[in-house]
Amino acid sequence: MAPMHPDSTLQKLFVRHSKCGFVKWIGLRPQRRADLLPVDKVIAVSDKGLDGDHFSGSPGSKRQVTLIQAEHLNAVASILGLDEVNPGLLRRNLVVEGINLLALKDQRFRVGEALLEYSGLCHPCSRMEENLGPGGYNAVRGHGGIIARVVESGSIGVGDTVRMIPATELEESEQEQRKPIVPVQKE
Repeated sequence: MAPMHPDSTLQKLFVRHSKCGFVKWIGLRPQRRADLLPVDKVIAVSDKGLDGDHFSGSPGSKRQVTLIQAEHLNAVASILGLDEVNPGLLRRNLVVEGINLLALKDQRFRVGEALLEYSGLCHPCSRMEENLGPGGYNAVRGHGGIIARVVESGSIGVGDTVRMIPATELEESEQEQRKPIVPVQKE
């Protein structure tokens, strides 16, 4: 798809969100197939993932952090005829509320201090049947969230904001970082 002109109406709509979201829950998998351990805070490490998660340490991987909307947990629960779904059963690292994760497609966004970049959809796996029972896989289809890469390291905590970073803001930040440092001379 060709890039949109930054002044186009559609581009303006893509970057307009009614509000910031926030982190509601954080979970880490210490090893493959292990249950997720809920934590209050984690460090996102640039080009690796979340410190303490078994996926951490995969430079270049598109799947360094997984995110799901809290609103989608409600949808999955409803489809399964449950009152609620424990977020750890869906095996996502971050549960966020108040922002449409699909609206972050092809964008960079801040979660707490970390800068993440959308890298794809997080489709369900066969573990959904194990964790949620018969029909679990299909209940999560279309509600599985997204995957992201860590662009800049930083801490992420429960209650931290989630906000998209417009390309113009990123460009200004990158230009600021490229400015030469001029030493101050003492007289």
